[in-house]
Amino acid sequence: MVKARQRGNRVFHSEHASRKTIANISFGSSIVLIYSLNMLGAITGDIVGSIYESAQIKSETFELFHELCAFTDDTVMTVAVADALLNNLPYASNMQKWGRKYPNAGYGVSFYHWLFSKDPKPYNSWGNGAAMRVSPIGFAFSTIEEVKKEAGRSAAVSHNHPEGIKGAQAAAAAVYYARFYKDKEKIRSLIQDEFGYDLNRTAEEIRKDYQFDGSCQKSVPEAIVAFLDSKSFEDAIRKAVSLGGDSDTQACIAGGIAEAYYGYAPAEIEKKTRCYLPAEMLTLIDEFYEKYQLKKEPAS
Repeated sequence: MVKARQRGNRVFHSEHASRKTIANISFGSSIVLIYSLNMLGAITGDIVGSIYESAQIKSETFELFHELCAFTDDTVMTVAVADALLNNLPYASNMQKWGRKYPNAGYGVSFYHWLFSKDPKPYNSWGNGAAMRVSPIGFAFSTIEEVKKEAGRSAAVSHNHPEGIKGAQAAAAAVYYARFYKDKEKIRSLIQDEFGYDLNRTAEEIRKDYQFDGSCQKSVPEAIVAFLDSKSFEDAIRKAVSLGGDSDTQACIAGGIAEAYYGYAPAEIEKKTRCYLPAEMLTLIDEFYEKYQLKKEPAS
């Protein structure tokens, strides 16, 4: 029997969380660096943060891959967006295709109904579901204008509220800027100027009073700050989770930006992340990497 468990307004099922066989990988002091994780950076954040959404922590010290971790809707929709880009497919129908394959991944109630609608229409949402899925867009285009336009298109099929669209564009833009600019203050300034988010905070300052908030306007800026405040890929994910908010989504957003910026992650983390994913997702992720690994620099 599949048992449902509630996280906020999202429903999960124990079958989803328990079907993975987790490799026994230790995280010692020896770290092997590899090529960019591509969208696996976002997916790693989702998996790591998955168990803390309903049990928020206010610490950066926690087991990175708990035995109850699992990929959630953030991963499924990230893969759906990547598939749409890779194979020139419509966003809405492709999200429905992937969402229906993995119906127990913890979707918001409104989005769940959207997934199974015969005629899906946007429902004026400003939720961070628009922002959690866009990291592939930040990797796939060579100009910021393309990135923002495509992020807006991907959001508008469901989250067509101005804040939903802005959140998606900001998250994708942050990935794009992190690919090319290794000056975090420049990235901070660009995002603030374009989207009006307050990024002049630290993760520690946010953590003190922050609570769960699923809106783009009160979760996307905080996820970006977690990246800006980080010292490594892993540190960005730990900081995002430690805010004590929508942990899987915020770590997903921060993880996507962090991978673009740092350009690598410990090989142990990539190996562990892959253990959680079905073969069809891994195949698509690898195909996406092969297609989009080389990008021209933006004009100065």
